[in-house]
Amino acid sequence: MAGVILLSSTQMRAAEAAAIKAGVASASLMETAGQHVADIAMQRWSKRPVAIICGPGNNGGDGFVAARLLAAAGWPVRVALLCDQADLKGDAKLMAKLFEGDISTFKPSLLEGVGLIIDAIFGTGLARPIDGDMRAIFETVNAHPAPVMAVDIPSGIHADTGMVMGIGITAAHTVTFFQKKPGHVLFPGRALCGDVDVVDIGITPDAVSNLVPDTFENLPPLWGRHFTRPTWQMHKYNRGQVMAVSGGVYNTGAIRLAAMGALRIGAGLVTVLSPGDAVSVHAAHLTSIMLRRADTTEDISSNMQGADKYPIVAVIGPAAGIGEATRDKTMAILQSKASAVLDADALTSFVDHQALLFKALRDGDIMTPHTGEFARLFPDLPLDDGKLDAARAASKKAGCVIVLKGPDSVIAAPDGRAAVNSNATADLATAGSGDVLAGFIAGFRAQGMPAFEAACAGAWFHGACGQASGPGLIAEDLPKVVPSVFRALMAPPTQKPQEPKDG
Repeated sequence: MAGVILLSSTQMRAAEAAAIKAGVASASLMETAGQHVADIAMQRWSKRPVAIICGPGNNGGDGFVAARLLAAAGWPVRVALLCDQADLKGDAKLMAKLFEGDISTFKPSLLEGVGLIIDAIFGTGLARPIDGDMRAIFETVNAHPAPVMAVDIPSGIHADTGMVMGIGITAAHTVTFFQKKPGHVLFPGRALCGDVDVVDIGITPDAVSNLVPDTFENLPPLWGRHFTRPTWQMHKYNRGQVMAVSGGVYNTGAIRLAAMGALRIGAGLVTVLSPGDAVSVHAAHLTSIMLRRADTTEDISSNMQGADKYPIVAVIGPAAGIGEATRDKTMAILQSKASAVLDADALTSFVDHQALLFKALRDGDIMTPHTGEFARLFPDLPLDDGKLDAARAASKKAGCVIVLKGPDSVIAAPDGRAAVNSNATADLATAGSGDVLAGFIAGFRAQGMPAFEAACAGAWFHGACGQASGPGLIAEDLPKVVPSVFRALMAPPTQKPQEPKDG
């Protein structure tokens, strides 16, 4: 799954150490990294004066390599070092000596007339907030009109959490090495990275074979092998059933959005379980989605029967109503053999009954809280320390898969795996969008995907459908574009016609 792995700063250091142990010189890693920075700068921008700001560690060493190579290519290069040159160590010290130009301290005048700034200050090694004179330097860089290229990650961004450590450099482009880091895909750090290039610096997969990745960018290679396309042997029952539990007469639209999402994403059968007073409202809207009256907890339980023969997934929460009735219906689902996707009101109904919910949840169940619902359900797991850690802890505590929703939704499993979704658009911030997401996830789960992979696939499709719909989308648009997203995802690779052979 190369290309979807996200490495923490600790894991990246271990990868570099493993490559060095396998025979790759540490200076070679730095030289290659700086070479890529220089090459990409020359590919993206025309020749212009460039200021390279180097920090005291290896990130600064990468900057010195780039400075030397850009100068050799005829670029006017200015270099500032944010420490005494005598304090440099190891490969960074070597690369500073190899640079034949002037190395100055940072002054705002260094940036006068430059057309590009390269941030080689801290990279992934930052562990403390930016303040004092360093903060003033960051503010000067951010106020300058020239674009910024960041080496590894914009300085000031925590590589593992994406959090801004007081202040961060705002980059137009970031060049990172071997694999992305969580800070490249988690907000607010993601917003400061600009475009991100991942380059090979000589760390081979063999060198890190003992490294077990547990954090991923949510892309199709992560979950694609678990999705089964329909075959001629299949019928609607073995493609799975989704039971969508409706709220009352004035709260029916949300569950229909979830139901349509489940049907479009491929579930063989989708049924809305409706209170008696809302049956006529649903009947006026539903066609391919079936409808059953279900007023009581016992009615919900009876509709879960058959899950031992064919897959049944129940989705409950969208406009279900907050309180005891929803809580009881949710417990009836969790006590059956059907899998569950719990959203919205099904989560808030347990705010004062978390222990009851967590005891009943199973590892094949999925909860989809937004940050407000998460804070109410897990008040002891603050989000200030980062969404990845919070989602992982919540998943372990609840014993099920957690989808912590947002522009950078985090999907976490009880076994410690986590994925960050990176394709959502701001247009998805509209009423009902999350209900469709719950339906997508339930539909994939019904088709036999494991809970973690189903949640990842649902989140990715949700983002892809948002992109396909574009500005002006409303929640009803998302299921409609599912077929086009499937076609694009499953299309065979385009092949160029072969030239005819002579003779």
